[in-house]
Amino acid sequence: MTEDTRSELRPDGPAERQPADSARRGVRGHAWLTLVTLSVGAMMVSLDGMIVTVAQPAMQSDLGADLTGIQWVTNGYLLTVAALLITAGKIGDRFGHRNGFLIGVTGFTAASVAIGLSGSLGWVIGLRIVQGAFGALMQPATLSLLRSAFPAERLNMPIAVRSAVIAASTAAGPVVGGLIVEHADWSWVFFLNVPLGVIALVLGLTVLRDVRADGAAGRFDVTGMVVLAGALCSLVWGLAEVPHKGWADTVTLLALIAAAVLIAGFVWWQGRAADPLVPLRIFRSARFSVGVFTMVVMGFVMVAAPFVLVFYLQNVLGLTPAQSGIRVLALTLLMIVGAPPAAMWISRSGPRTPVVLGLGVIAAAMAALSQLDAESSTLKMTLFFFLLGLGFSPVMVGGTKLVMSSAPIELSGVAGGMQQTAMQIGGSLGIATAGTIIAAHTASVLPGRLAADGIALAPEHADAAVRKAAVGLPPDLGLSGAAQELLTRASQSVFLEGMQYALIATAVVAAAGALAGLAIGPGKTAKQQ
Repeated sequence: MTEDTRSELRPDGPAERQPADSARRGVRGHAWLTLVTLSVGAMMVSLDGMIVTVAQPAMQSDLGADLTGIQWVTNGYLLTVAALLITAGKIGDRFGHRNGFLIGVTGFTAASVAIGLSGSLGWVIGLRIVQGAFGALMQPATLSLLRSAFPAERLNMPIAVRSAVIAASTAAGPVVGGLIVEHADWSWVFFLNVPLGVIALVLGLTVLRDVRADGAAGRFDVTGMVVLAGALCSLVWGLAEVPHKGWADTVTLLALIAAAVLIAGFVWWQGRAADPLVPLRIFRSARFSVGVFTMVVMGFVMVAAPFVLVFYLQNVLGLTPAQSGIRVLALTLLMIVGAPPAAMWISRSGPRTPVVLGLGVIAAAMAALSQLDAESSTLKMTLFFFLLGLGFSPVMVGGTKLVMSSAPIELSGVAGGMQQTAMQIGGSLGIATAGTIIAAHTASVLPGRLAADGIALAPEHADAAVRKAAVGLPPDLGLSGAAQELLTRASQSVFLEGMQYALIATAVVAAAGALAGLAIGPGKTAKQQ
């Protein structure tokens, strides 16, 4: 690699040293006030995602929607965000992340108000897509503005604070959403974004300061944007269909094949475009590449585990959503309070040890959780969730730091979009993998298990029993008392086996991430590079 290339890749090059000490600039550009402003924006997006999920049953009833229609309230938003995150980051690199954040906050808030005032499902879905576009514009900007407000060697604590805010918002979402739906109507779920949006907008106008990097100008890679958006839409949509229709479904398979072809075409084009959307040179940094992979792994674990365990907690143990939240309180609290100590650890040792050990702890926690059964005690479960939370914080902070500090400052928006896109893809893979494992195990084992117990079911009843058992519910097929008891016991046993295999697969993914983390290399990311 030439000296020019090394200078191009170095995260602490001249472009990053443009900002003066924020303490000397007053409010405008003050680093810690910038962090507060961006945390409000991150809180709004995180809280919105969780609250809307809780409000979906009320929306379905009020709007007269079927299951597929109400799913598109979430899917339309997620597909839009996934398709536009990296492009939005590039737009911020070109026109300024302050502008991107302010436009994103304004549009996200206005779309929220419009959704709350909507009276039809079609308008709600359409406006959720609009909301997703503005959310995509805002999210990479939060990381990019942190990157420009803090020197690379001081990024750990701001990233930790942002992670803690997102964790707290995610934990509070079901509670806040439940209270709103119980005491008001679903529209107030979206109106809640108004005060948060106003606060973020006022703070943004007052506090945020753009630092433009010299190398950020250039023509837009429109071809790359279109191809990448199509690839990510096809991939996320295809993976979202896997748990319902399986990998062999024709439409799902075509979507995934299209995604693979488009991704290959995107990589080919990026190597030839004059001003590529994602310059392939950033992947020459092992730290950046491992950081992106770490985010995929974290997305996988953080989505696959709750996807499986919510069925266990509510359908096997019979807990309410509120009681389920209390059972995972240790995990939530550690994700909130564990981020700042993780940041200090990374500042002292560099990211390799925290990331590798964190992923190792996550793998051990997932293996432990796979041993849960219908008789597991609350204390045992709490200890396992505590162990899982212990691993999450250093990996989230360390992985994000690797991505953001290893990319050149003029590509900070692309890096921020890449970090969040990686987590989205990882989450989609996690649900697809866990759902497939449980569904396949249930379909292959339950009929034989029932036949061994002397219960013969008609094909349509067998299919219904498999669908119920795959989510931990006892099938109710109108059988006699003893036969129904056998059916319930066999179904629960098969679900727990499938859950065990799914969580072990998640542990293997975390262990693979830990092995990849060894490639990070010793030392700190920042000016030591």
